Formats: sequence, C-alpha cells, structure tokens
Amino acid sequence: MKSPSSQLHSAAIFPSPAFLWRFKVLLFMIWGFSCCKIGWDSVMRMSADLRNLFLYEVFLYYNPLLLVTLMVWLWGVNLWVFSQSNVGYAKIFDLDQNHLTHKEIWKCSTWMTIIVPTSMTAYLYFYSNGNVSLAALQPVSLYIAVAMVLISPFDIFYLSSRYLLLRTLWRIALPLQAISFPDFFLADILTSMAKVFSDLERSVCRMVHRQVATIAWLEADSVCGSHSIAIPLVLVFPYLCRLFQCLRQFKDTKEKTTLFNALKYSTAVPVIFLSALKYHVFPDRWTNFYSPLWLLSSVVNSLYSFYWDIARDWDLSGFSRIFKFSRSSMLSNMFYGRKWVYFWVIGSNLVLRCTWTYKLSSHLRHNYLTVFTITALEILRRFQWIFFRVENEWNKISRSSLDQLLPMTGIQAEEEMLLETNNHIV
Repeated sequence: MKSPSSQLHSAAIFPSPAFLWRFKVLLFMIWGFSCCKIGWDSVMRMSADLRNLFLYEVFLYYNPLLLVTLMVWLWGVNLWVFSQSNVGYAKIFDLDQNHLTHKEIWKCSTWMTIIVPTSMTAYLYFYSNGNVSLAALQPVSLYIAVAMVLISPFDIFYLSSRYLLLRTLWRIALPLQAISFPDFFLADILTSMAKVFSDLERSVCRMVHRQVATIAWLEADSVCGSHSIAIPLVLVFPYLCRLFQCLRQFKDTKEKTTLFNALKYSTAVPVIFLSALKYHVFPDRWTNFYSPLWLLSSVVNSLYSFYWDIARDWDLSGFSRIFKFSRSSMLSNMFYGRKWVYFWVIGSNLVLRCTWTYKLSSHLRHNYLTVFTITALEILRRFQWIFFRVENEWNKISRSSLDQLLPMTGIQAEEEMLLETNNHIV
C-alpha cells in the first residue's frame, strides 16, 4: 500500500485530468488562431480579382470534408443524448458490443476538425506564395488519405465500424436484399448530404484532370464545369437509392405505405433535372416553361417531405399528438415534453425543407457561401430529425415487446384466478 507521501509525489508528477483537458483546449485555441491568421494573411496577399475565384476553388475542395466533419460531431451528440436516456439505439441499429460510443465518435471528429482546416490553411499559404505544386498536393493527399483510412484492411481506426459503414453503403447502393432499419436510416441521412456528394464529385474530377490550383475549370462547358451532366446525376443518386429501397420493401411486405414513401423520393427527381435544364435550353424557354415547372415540383416535394416527417417518421399523425408521443420515454420527458420544442422542430423543419430547392438546384449554386450555409442548416435539420425518428422506432419496439408480454400475463392471471377458486371450494 502506497504511503500518503508517495501518493502526493505521484500526483505532482502526473497532472490531473482537468488540467490535461484545459491544456488540450488551450492548444486547440492556439492552433485555431494560427490557422485563421495564416489563412487570412494568405488570402489578403492575393489580388482582388483573383481572390474570389480562388476562394471558390478552395470551397469546392474542402467544403465536402468540413460538412462531413459537422455531421460526425452531431452524430456524436445524438449518441450522447441516447446514452443518457433509455432509448436502446444499439438494439435499433443492431450493433454489437464493440460499437463506437459518443466519446469515440467525438475523438474522430476532433481529429477531422484539426486535419481538414490544417490542410486548407497549407493550401492557401502555398498558393499565395507562388508554390502551386505544393498547394495542389494538399487536397489531393488529404482525399487519398481519407480513402485509404476508410478501405484499410488492417485492424486500425476502428476496423469493425468501418466495415459496417462500408457494408451498409454497399447495401444502400444495391438494395438486393431485405431492407433493415440501418439501411434506410443511413440512406435518409445521405439524401441530406446530396450537395456534399456533388461537390465531392467535382473535386475528384478536377484532381483526376489535374486542374487543382488552376483556373482551367472555370469554363462552364469543360469536363468539370458547372454545366456537367454529372452534377444532377450525383445529386439524384441518394434519392434514387432510397426510392429503390422503398420498392424493395413493398416487394417484401406488400405494405402500400412504402409506395407512398417511394413517391415522396420520386418528387425530388424533377426538381434536380428541371434545374439542370437551365444550362441546356434557351433563356426564354427556361423563363416561360421550365422555371414554373421547377417551382411547382419544388413546392410539391417540400410539402410532401414535410408531411412525411411529421406524420410518418415522427408519428405525429394529423398534429393530434404534437406535444407527446403515444408512449413517451425518458428522452421524451427530457427534450420533447415542452411545447416550444415541438413548435420549433415543426416550424424549422418546414422552413428548411423549403430551402432544399436552393441547395440542390443547379442554377442557384453560384453563391458558395450561401450554399454552404444552407447545406449546413440541412445537416442540422437532419440532426434534430434523428432524435424523433430513432425514438419513434424505439417506441415501436417497446410496444411490440409489450404486446408479446400481454398474452403471457393474461394466461398467468387466469391460472391464478383458477387456483384461488379451487382453494376457495376446498
């Protein structure tokens, strides 16, 4: 047994966890300030006419990874809230005991928060100092590193979780088997990141064609330009995957609800392709014919999606149960028992569903800061959607388990009554 003096000596050598946490926060703040200072000085060193063009290119390369980082942070918050309540998310998503906790998710997002802005700062610094080759190497090496980490077969960086993610993505892309809850849950999240995939496609296209840190991509009709047919194809792909999942569910279950859900995802297709037609038709034709069609299809999709979120995904049918679930849990009591939460969630969901047209429409994507903001808001909308969607699924599982127990309880009650009756006769 250690003496008090030895314990004090060891405590003096090894700092406390609170001290280490403060030290890490201080280092993080110093790093963040340094990145902002170097990046700002690098941008100000450029000429005014080149600055906006260059920032748009930087946005295209790093916007996808920054938004993915935000999504990982928020997913960690989701898991933390679930862990504080009685919502069994591990059972819902069919996770084993080695699944990542919110702490491990936050650890991953912390490293992503450090690596991605550091690469972006290096890109700005090298380009502003005339070293174009080193600048071009920054996003290329970052994308290669991310891809290698995801597909690495070695038992590092949470191999089982990476394998589960890749396997689920494969099942989403090719829904040839029965659709599980994790399959369509992740597919729904991917629909909110369609703009991220579109920018990712354009970034990889430029890297393949060696257009990084150049302005060769500015021609609208170039292979990686804003008129490329690949843009609407990538935008619509997550919605088509979700559409085919619904059709597969109807084949397996024969439930008509899945057909109405498939119809919801099909309404996204005309919004995307009608918007892309602006670059391929005469301006008068667009103004007089295609633009009204695009606006109509946008309204239909936004309102249909909003209704489905409220009535189906969250089980607030007809707004008759806005302020409570049919079977509330601890999570409901913690967050959803207040009226203002419901008003906020329903109102913000409606507004952000309507802004969907901006972030997915080809002819509205030139203001990259606005598009980035709206895409980030869509990710926040999906973040709050997850709380209600997961708890609704947990309520269904709880009701199913209770319904299975009720017949057993009824049989036991009858047996007890018979025993009591027999004893009375005797």
